[in-house]
Amino acid sequence: MIYQRALKKWGLLAGKIAIGSSLAIYIAQHLHLDHAISAGTITLLTLMTTKWETVRLSLFRLLTFGYTIFIAAIVFHYCSSQWIAFGVFIFFVVFLSCLLGWQATISVNSVVGGHLLVEQEFHLEFLQNEFSLVIIGISLAFLLNLFHDNQNQKKHIIKNMRQVEHKLQFIVGELAAYLSNKDMQRNVWDDICCLEKELEEYIKEAYEYQENTFHSHPEYYIKYFEMRQNQCHVLHNLHYEMKKIRKMPSQAKIIAEYMLYLTDYVVETNIPEKQIDELQHRCEQFHSEDLPQTREEFEGRALLYHILMDIEEFLKFKQRFVKELTEKQIQEYWNS
Repeated sequence: MIYQRALKKWGLLAGKIAIGSSLAIYIAQHLHLDHAISAGTITLLTLMTTKWETVRLSLFRLLTFGYTIFIAAIVFHYCSSQWIAFGVFIFFVVFLSCLLGWQATISVNSVVGGHLLVEQEFHLEFLQNEFSLVIIGISLAFLLNLFHDNQNQKKHIIKNMRQVEHKLQFIVGELAAYLSNKDMQRNVWDDICCLEKELEEYIKEAYEYQENTFHSHPEYYIKYFEMRQNQCHVLHNLHYEMKKIRKMPSQAKIIAEYMLYLTDYVVETNIPEKQIDELQHRCEQFHSEDLPQTREEFEGRALLYHILMDIEEFLKFKQRFVKELTEKQIQEYWNS
């Protein structure tokens, strides 16, 4: 499935680049522009970005066109050796672009500089020719980058959200079984590590979706997966604390029962206020138990207390996520 999605993604990109580059060359040739093939190159270089990155990059290309011409005019006028002149030109273009944080514009600026170096023309007609090539290239890139399979990507992101919730519920249930001294059928540590790796990929996909849509509030998915990633890290630490317990205290049953209760509420639209109140009730129940009589019991109880704090942190991450949501986000993602 992942392989099929990658093939579809790169196939769509390759198709857009092929069509865009060909059209850019055709338009440049139709307008009788010199170096028409460069319009296709500019389209290719700009299409390798997301929608929002294309908008930003196109603006930067226009802004950097001016200082590229200025640098070329000075360097090529005073330096007779072509290879030295081009090296000096590239040095200043790269240095200035990096200084401004516009490194992505360097490739197109070098193409324009190459034309100027070969032709040694700085009159208005030739500069208009170069500017037209840039305009054609970035315009086609912008138009073609509007075509993106956002709807299917959104469905896939939502499917990932449901899978993450299911796996978190399963892991919490596994940890509850461990506290209850039940025989473990699976390696909980492997399940947690596997989910952590998956969440890293889901966050990347959410960022990609955000950069490829003009839809409102697309950062919701990023924040959601980051919240789940933080919760997964908490479960990682919680499992580590459990492994330290040499002899499971009887009070572990209180925590195990609560964790089983919690599994039903590891869902997107749950507001964890009731679960936090219930946890406080379980903490009070925990403190009302008889004091430990031996060192081993004391150490076990102390670790259980840490586990309770980890569970509270698990809930706090969801609580903070909910509090940061706007009314529009709740309406769009929860009530729709």
